[in-house]
Amino acid sequence: MVSEVELFAAVDALLEEGEPGLPPLGERARLREAAGVSQAGLARVMRSTTQTVKNWENGRSEPRGPRLSAYRRLLQGWAAKYPAPALGGPGGAAVVPPEGMPAVPGMQTLTGPAGSVNEQAPQRKTGPMSTSARPPATPVVTDPRFKNGPLAVLDGDGAAYGSGGVVLDCPATTIQALLEWAVAESGLGAPRLHRYGHDTDPLMVLTASAAVNLGLPEHLERHGKRPRRLPGDHPVVQELAKSGWHLTRRGFGPWTKVYRTAAGGRQGVRIAVLPWNAFDERSWPGAPGMDPAGMARTLGVYAQRVITPRGSPALAGLELMTALRPPIRPVRDEGTGNWVSAPHPGSLGTEPMDPPPPEAGPEHPVVVASGWTAGFLEEEPLRWVRDTDLLTDEERRCPYALGLTVNTAFCAAADRLIVGLSEPVHVTKPPFDPKMPGSWLVDLSHVEGDPRLPSPFTPTGRRPRAPAWYETHTVAYAQELGYDVQPVQAFVREERGPYLQPWHDRLQTAYLDTLADLGVTRDLSDAEFLAAMDRAQVPSDPALAAVLTAIEATVEGGIGKLRERPHPKHYQEGERWPALERPTWRPDIRAAVVSRARITMHRRLMAMATMTGRYPLAVWSDCVVYPSPGPSPMEILPYSASGKPQPAGFRLGPAPGRAKPKGAQPMPWALDLMEQGHNPARRIEDGAPLHD
Repeated sequence: MVSEVELFAAVDALLEEGEPGLPPLGERARLREAAGVSQAGLARVMRSTTQTVKNWENGRSEPRGPRLSAYRRLLQGWAAKYPAPALGGPGGAAVVPPEGMPAVPGMQTLTGPAGSVNEQAPQRKTGPMSTSARPPATPVVTDPRFKNGPLAVLDGDGAAYGSGGVVLDCPATTIQALLEWAVAESGLGAPRLHRYGHDTDPLMVLTASAAVNLGLPEHLERHGKRPRRLPGDHPVVQELAKSGWHLTRRGFGPWTKVYRTAAGGRQGVRIAVLPWNAFDERSWPGAPGMDPAGMARTLGVYAQRVITPRGSPALAGLELMTALRPPIRPVRDEGTGNWVSAPHPGSLGTEPMDPPPPEAGPEHPVVVASGWTAGFLEEEPLRWVRDTDLLTDEERRCPYALGLTVNTAFCAAADRLIVGLSEPVHVTKPPFDPKMPGSWLVDLSHVEGDPRLPSPFTPTGRRPRAPAWYETHTVAYAQELGYDVQPVQAFVREERGPYLQPWHDRLQTAYLDTLADLGVTRDLSDAEFLAAMDRAQVPSDPALAAVLTAIEATVEGGIGKLRERPHPKHYQEGERWPALERPTWRPDIRAAVVSRARITMHRRLMAMATMTGRYPLAVWSDCVVYPSPGPSPMEILPYSASGKPQPAGFRLGPAPGRAKPKGAQPMPWALDLMEQGHNPARRIEDGAPLHD
């Protein structure tokens, strides 16, 4: 009798003949996005790689064998749960779902470039824009409602440059007219990143001439102690109020959100004013000086890969978390049959959550009101310099001080990171649980380490002198090193989950794709990687270089925003500051990321010492400086006899968590700074004088 295994093999063979029976390419991506799953997340489930999933979705390859059956089964299940809305009526508008039930955007693949304009849309024909030498890493899929992309840059002559190379005619001569055009005619905006989220408002970026033509001043003056914004009696502000448009509490400044309630629901537009320094040169190098077409391309790539800009990259990083993990979801009430809002599992909810005193910080109202004096959680990146008395003569004779930096260290630390999601619970003398997110009062002053290495338990790298509050990862590392851990008390969160995983996946993919567009790919040898990084220092495509820096700023700034401190000029003791009203004001999550990044750095420092006998001169956050016989990292990193990089220590490569060269300076330069008490890791890149 034939066996089941033989039958299944025959069926699989039959299925693989001819048409594989998978949905069209655009539908595959739509179904995955409708389910709120990233390409990296799907790759983990399919026991494959992110690039392979991309290839399945853009038609470069097809799954085979067991993966074909599993992929088909998954897509069929998603198709049953998230059917594509029928498109009909004028302009192909999507069918409106039941009230309170968010729509799953109907996605279709366009035959033209991203954001191409149809025959009915006002347009200007332009020549092809400069493109990357590498084709886009992902297929260009757009929502028919937002056919012209997420944003436009106005040049002041009536042209609006879109992110896909299109140029639209914008007849607006006032801000009010611009808003009407943006919501009714432009075809601008972006679909939600998660099926329970919200679509993104169109972004209008104004050049200096466009701002003046629309009635705005070319330069924005500061009014008293308030942040830079238009005064309430400015004609533009008054006209907006008369016409039914509303400003947020931030008013009309470099970044502005304007909204109104219309018959079809809320309508909103975001405005960024270039001459008012809406884009910081440090986060967007070269972008503010680009022409409108170049600026539109730069922002469009960032919007496609990360999120439509809506302020600083730090703010974008924070809002990306919520966009990928919306706080609520629609559910059907069994009693009434109506759609109602319910908490979305794995998110942070809709209401702010006050932290316990040790996580709050001394200026927080919780601390001021309670009179808390039992210390605070101080999880910060390492900033340490080795005592020069501990340097050997051999180290002093090295001609170079060589800097290595970890790629997007906070992004790497967020991967598979379990954080607390519920209210903190106070416990006394608890047994330590390394899987429980929380803050622990522990005495680690008995831990003795190698003086040539920083202590992993303090930001200064100095040995603890008394009991202190530590995040779970820090205490777990002490236990891992074999030391006794006996918490006195703790604040723990029993509900937990990988809240930052979608955020990590999207930013990691954006970072790797942008580096690959610049010629730095994951398949390079170490020597090829270093050569590619050298070429990337003078990029052939400034737009992509600006996007890469903005992605890095999004990672670091987004984590920093989780514990945004009050502005010193506006803070009144005991009063709440605006950031405290966000559900994403979560210093405990920031502490978990920072602690994990610092512990990972220390593990690599120890591995380097064990495998190579080399000890660092200094550490500044994600940068470490070593004595080196030459300017290349390959002269100090550990390799096997066959030439392969050794695991555990620092390894070169573009992926988050891998290392890249930061710079090399003469050893006397580093020694001079160290003897003055300064940290050479801060300026190893350019060798400029340093004054801490």
